[in-house]
Amino acid sequence: MKLSLNLKSGQIIRVLSWKDVDDPTPGEFSVGIDPQTPRQLVVWRGSKPYWRGDVWQQVVSSGVVQSSQSYVGFRTIIETKEDISYLLTTSENSFMIRAELTPTGKIEVLSWVENSQKWILLGSSHGNNNCSFYGWCGPYGSCDQTSLPTVCKCLKGFRPQFQKEWEMGNWSGGCVRQVSFDCVKRDGFHTLKRMKLPDRSISLGNISVEACASECLRNCSCTAYSYKNISDWATWKCLIWVGELIDLVETYSDAEMDLNIRLAASELVEDATGSSMKKRRVFTIVLPLVTTGMLIICSVGYLLWKRHTKQGRNEENVALQLLHACSALDFQNENIELPLFTFDSIEAATNNFSETNKLGEGGFGAVYQGNSSQGLEIAVKRLSKNSVQGQQEFKNEVQLIAKLQHKNLVRLLGWCIQGEEKILIYEFMPNKSLDKFLFHATQRTLLDWSKRFHIVQGVAQGLHYLHHYSRLRVIHRDLKASNILLDGSMNAKISDFGLARIFDGKQTEANTNKVMGTYGYMSPEYAMDGFFSEKSDVYSFGVLVLEVVSGKKNTGFYPTKYSINLLGYAWQLWIENRGMDLIDPLMGDCLVAREVMKCIHIGLLCVQEDPADRPNMSSIVFMLGNETTNLPSPKQPAFATSRCHVHSLRDVSSHSSVNVVTVSVVEPR
Repeated sequence: MKLSLNLKSGQIIRVLSWKDVDDPTPGEFSVGIDPQTPRQLVVWRGSKPYWRGDVWQQVVSSGVVQSSQSYVGFRTIIETKEDISYLLTTSENSFMIRAELTPTGKIEVLSWVENSQKWILLGSSHGNNNCSFYGWCGPYGSCDQTSLPTVCKCLKGFRPQFQKEWEMGNWSGGCVRQVSFDCVKRDGFHTLKRMKLPDRSISLGNISVEACASECLRNCSCTAYSYKNISDWATWKCLIWVGELIDLVETYSDAEMDLNIRLAASELVEDATGSSMKKRRVFTIVLPLVTTGMLIICSVGYLLWKRHTKQGRNEENVALQLLHACSALDFQNENIELPLFTFDSIEAATNNFSETNKLGEGGFGAVYQGNSSQGLEIAVKRLSKNSVQGQQEFKNEVQLIAKLQHKNLVRLLGWCIQGEEKILIYEFMPNKSLDKFLFHATQRTLLDWSKRFHIVQGVAQGLHYLHHYSRLRVIHRDLKASNILLDGSMNAKISDFGLARIFDGKQTEANTNKVMGTYGYMSPEYAMDGFFSEKSDVYSFGVLVLEVVSGKKNTGFYPTKYSINLLGYAWQLWIENRGMDLIDPLMGDCLVAREVMKCIHIGLLCVQEDPADRPNMSSIVFMLGNETTNLPSPKQPAFATSRCHVHSLRDVSSHSSVNVVTVSVVEPR
């Protein structure tokens, strides 16, 4: 696909949509490079903007081509003195892709899957929420796509132009300034974080951030500026806006930028003074209340202590009850978008946590089957009072999974905290977890190859969503067979987000002194040095894939003297061209050999020692769904060396506990 704009004549080469999916006559939508702001794509509905893309920063001039490569191809932007072009191309060895403008005004990129003879969607220009529509909130209105449903807000220093219509949800009139500029006095700026920048930007080139702000203040018509110093060869670092700010969006995207809106000096002073006064008023009101409250709590605590002492009970139990009650109150102040269940209702649903209702038990506690008062089957995860998952991990799991919605992630229905009890309520998975089938002598015969391949694809889709498409960019950190749940149709659902971490901004990796996870699934850089990233999850996924193919656990598997685990055994078979020998003999004969070999190949690519060598989840999803892709040759897996190679390290101390690992020995556990 090629789009271009002649900067001298203004001539545009656009792509037109069809009228309907089966009617190729020209439709009402077109896409091209914006002639008014040439470094962005715009979809028009007729002659009016319908959708607008982000401003390109890294456009190289003088005819030099700068390409950004993805797994499926290239996006190339070329700018000369005469024109600017936007191209989507593929490499010679890439599979077939196409880009199209749909009859509904979306730009979609699709890939051809040879196996199913179908086009699959790789990505689209925008979603279906109102923030996608151009100028939805009017001038100086910001569309907040981080809220559900999406709402419009006036920027700081502005108010709705038509108050009644605004209150009724008609935001098209936008907002107006409360206090006008006065260039004689000193105006200032208020910063908005992570914004899709407004339309009609003007580039001032590669100047400093101080010069950028100064240039805006010198121009009485300048309403905002934005600055991003990402590279020395970027086409621009400073953008300013003159006149109304239109098409503003608050977003989760890490790629978006800060916007500095210009306000009158009085607005900024009022903000600082108001904040100070508010803090003073709050302090004046809250201090007596806190003091009184503490006195009451202490008095009640003392009376309880006296009563329990007389009854011969342990006074420490009373203190713990008070402490956990306070912790629970603090926890409930968090912004958690899920219903809170009472402990009594959960007891009733699980028949008082009876053994007959118990589905299983792990390091963090037991899981019970239950029936809610509405007749819904539920799974109740009751954390052990001695669990290593403390209150922070519990809060982490509740707040995180409440914001994640995908068919391959388990759905959290609610939560409960009362005293020492910490409970999570999930949708019920009738087939329990993958390990109950995969590592059972007879149950794994129920997993034929089609089911196993379907499970692998489902887990890949769930991880892909977590890493790239969720509202939050999430690293799971504890992917394993027991954390893959199976619904009635054997669809895979990733569960247990107690150890998950959110990555902000352009963060690609993090490290921790507290290595937590499960033996055999942890990547070497995480187990040894505490570093984790998306590639850590990829490593765990690779282990899981090889376990699914073989029906054997990675740890404790020693078929030959040359390999210490499943990874080493798979590698030995691979280099001897005996990959099919890895297949679980109980799987039966109804399998597709090329799919099995592809999964083994992908599994070995995922468990390579260097994280840079491992593919990302986007690539893995495409590898699994495409028959014609040429896969790179894998390198020797991490943790696949014979025990004699690490014999000299036996005297190095190591320590482990349930689901918490401090690793000092270069071998898997």
